[in-house]
Amino acid sequence: MLFLGAGSEIFNDGYVLALCTKALYLVLVLSAPMLMSALSVGLLISIIQATTQVQEQTLSFVPKIVATFMAIVLCGNWMFSMMSSFTVSTFADIARMGP
Repeated sequence: MLFLGAGSEIFNDGYVLALCTKALYLVLVLSAPMLMSALSVGLLISIIQATTQVQEQTLSFVPKIVATFMAIVLCGNWMFSMMSSFTVSTFADIARMGP
């Protein structure tokens, strides 16, 4: 058990493990729109390159960057609300730890 002084019953091993699990899940969920958009654009560019037999490796770089930026623009508000609610709940738990 972690000893953090008064109010440390909140921050036991189970809570810390649950917090880390929730943080890792949040990272996966928040990175999914950018990863999926870059993956789909990369797959589309690869199919086009295979059909036209143009094998230039740098051809897919700019469309992937644009798709990732558009995913951030479209999902940014949702991502910010998810991150802020996680942060607020974590800081609320820290505030409850005090005397």
